[in-house]
Amino acid sequence: MADDSVKKAGGGLRAEQAAERAEIDGLLVKMDGLFAGLLPWLAGQYDRVSGGFYYAASSRELDGKMPDIESTAQALNMLERLGLLPGMPDSVRERMVAFFQGKQDKATGYFFDEDPAMREDEVMVSRAIGYGTGALRKLGGEPPYPVPRESAPSYMASPETYRAWLASVELSNSWRGCDRLSCSHPYVKGLAEAERERYAAEAFRYFERVQDPVSGLWGEGSPYVRISGTFKLHLFYGGFGRLMPREKEIYGSILRALAEETTEDMCYIRNPVHLLSYMKPAMTNDELALVLRTTQRNMSLLLRGDGGFSRELAHSPSAPNVAQIKSGDAYPGMPRPVHLGKGLTEGDMNAATQALLIRALCRELAGTGSNWSAGAGVTREQLEGFYEIL
Repeated sequence: MADDSVKKAGGGLRAEQAAERAEIDGLLVKMDGLFAGLLPWLAGQYDRVSGGFYYAASSRELDGKMPDIESTAQALNMLERLGLLPGMPDSVRERMVAFFQGKQDKATGYFFDEDPAMREDEVMVSRAIGYGTGALRKLGGEPPYPVPRESAPSYMASPETYRAWLASVELSNSWRGCDRLSCSHPYVKGLAEAERERYAAEAFRYFERVQDPVSGLWGEGSPYVRISGTFKLHLFYGGFGRLMPREKEIYGSILRALAEETTEDMCYIRNPVHLLSYMKPAMTNDELALVLRTTQRNMSLLLRGDGGFSRELAHSPSAPNVAQIKSGDAYPGMPRPVHLGKGLTEGDMNAATQALLIRALCRELAGTGSNWSAGAGVTREQLEGFYEIL
């Protein structure tokens, strides 16, 4: 009788686990279903003349607006994630190489868009170097001019000036403030070993001193803003191969936000999932189901009728370079907006590339492969015929 009871208990446990797994698999299928119109939308942003991709459909309506560096690089990243780079026709590849090469400034070696405001945004200029050189490398091209080495800012003069700068960064908006803190990583990483250790020690001491010991998060703002700031700092920790302190508390904060908070930005969907992928916490099936269920539901709210996704719930932000600071909020020293679209309720490249990444991260958390679910999402026919509709 005792053996029969054990067998029944074991069978019940296996049935429960099978039901939980079935729910997880079902949520992944539902998430895949959100991408059914993505490839036609992506093809619609392509500009045959320049070889680049627009940020959104409305971008074509802005006076003098041409495809931009960031959107084109993001489109290329999507093609890579979808396995479409090896089959790219030579004509498309050559035009895209020419697009990125044409964005490099001969006098400085930097990559610039036409909008003068872009040149004034340090973050955009820094990213454009990575986007431009990375895209050319993937496409088998090279920059036509030498690429400049970024000079270290004045706060890197000594560990003491670096310490003072860290403490001066405003954290009233965790997302923006931690983004600034994290941007110092390449300068620290580029130092000689002995100096690098001294500077890194200053950073880690400061980060741990200002971390909230209860939530594990940094800075101020809504839960998702603080999680987004924590995501930015994980880039610094990850760059040095270090675990973040208080990961148990961070995990608890993520689960609470997913269960209790509403989201208005695709980044608020991506950043928690990306943090979970980095931390790799021991998740129960119930917790994993919460992550997938909430992520799928929130993504569905940003899906638009054109087949793409909007970065924000209300609309696609016209100037994503300042979209970290929401309406009614403020942060000192923000750059001028660089308008890439008209701010309509439409799909945009920033959101689309994040949506594909979110899907990959969720499948990684669930321990499944990257293949698309049968009858849902991107189809084999769409993949095979993509370049025919460009």
